Amino acid sequence: MKILIINCGSSSLKFQLIDSESEKVLAKGLCERIGIDGGMLNYQPEGKDKIVKNVEMADHTVAVQLVIDSLVDEKDGVIKGLDEIGAVGHRIVHGGEKFAEATIINDEVIKAIEECNDLAPLHNPANLIGIRSCQKIMPKVPMVAVFDTAFHQTMPKKAYLYGIPYEYYKKYKIRRYGFHGTSHSYVSKRTAEILGKDYNNMNIIVCHLGNGASISAVKNGKCVDTSMGLTPLEGLIMGTRSGDLDPAILEFLCQKEKLSISEVLNVLNKKSGVLGLSEISSDFRDIGKEADAGNDQAKTTLEAYSYRVAKYIGAYVAALNGVDAIAFTAGVGENDGSRREAICEYLGYLGIELDKEKNGKRGEELVISKPDSKVKVLVVPTNEELAIARETAKLVK
Repeated sequence: MKILIINCGSSSLKFQLIDSESEKVLAKGLCERIGIDGGMLNYQPEGKDKIVKNVEMADHTVAVQLVIDSLVDEKDGVIKGLDEIGAVGHRIVHGGEKFAEATIINDEVIKAIEECNDLAPLHNPANLIGIRSCQKIMPKVPMVAVFDTAFHQTMPKKAYLYGIPYEYYKKYKIRRYGFHGTSHSYVSKRTAEILGKDYNNMNIIVCHLGNGASISAVKNGKCVDTSMGLTPLEGLIMGTRSGDLDPAILEFLCQKEKLSISEVLNVLNKKSGVLGLSEISSDFRDIGKEADAGNDQAKTTLEAYSYRVAKYIGAYVAALNGVDAIAFTAGVGENDGSRREAICEYLGYLGIELDKEKNGKRGEELVISKPDSKVKVLVVPTNEELAIARETAKLVK
């Protein structure tokens, strides 16, 4: 079965066409600047050069049609007709408490996703636009929603409740939800496979370290805690997000800088993290170059980042009552050996010993700890699209 994976943003649409049996990516691409002047389609058929087209896209329905047209194109297409697409898997950011697993999309599911819009106002409405656009063009093709929050729905109440009046949980469902769930699910399962261990009898900590970053604690195949909260702002220091801080800082900044709550939240989401701390960039490569050149502020930024990750790992070792494996994934986790080493320097008490040669490699799936390391440390490149394809195939077969 060929499955089309759709990941919609407010003005973008990422896609992949995957053969669910061979798990081969037949084509992938990105529609940019949807509804904005200067639209662009990037299309990469398997085994061929990337094709870039400047094309105006008035809305997501136009973008979806362009994707379909590219896939069936006589010269550069990878399928002969629309009837070869057996299902569409949609990435949905927030499923609230309603969805603990992927589900076939129907009117009731769409309504439930809409009810979560307040929890993810930048993402869920865009995800819904993608669903409706695909339904217009492919009305008979089954659609599946795969939720970023679903994997974390196994957290116990002691992990997801905040220390605020319980009535706010009952009225508004204010609680920890967590994100990057598709990645955490894929990487934790793959970690067990690589080590030849039983996934349902392991303690695994997954460090998803990209521009957005989160950590999860997985016990016997179930997530028991994760660092992101009601929104993706909580937890680690990230590319532009602050992560954990004293909530009183919001009122302090509102008064001192004469800002509204919304303006302060914008600062915390888009101007903070390693960008705000370094005053250089949100890209770790740029900060690393400055640190190597002797910039103390850049060095401190990287140290603060590594320290925060190590603290969360330590907390989750306690939550799990021990850990068998720690897996690094996403842009920084997969490619930055110096960050992995700096983080693991705090974890000597776990009996971790890194193989420096293996840790120096970028983007490869491998065990980077020494054979006698008590806790195994791995790099596992994430594959959220494949995880979505697997979930979709499982439901529609």
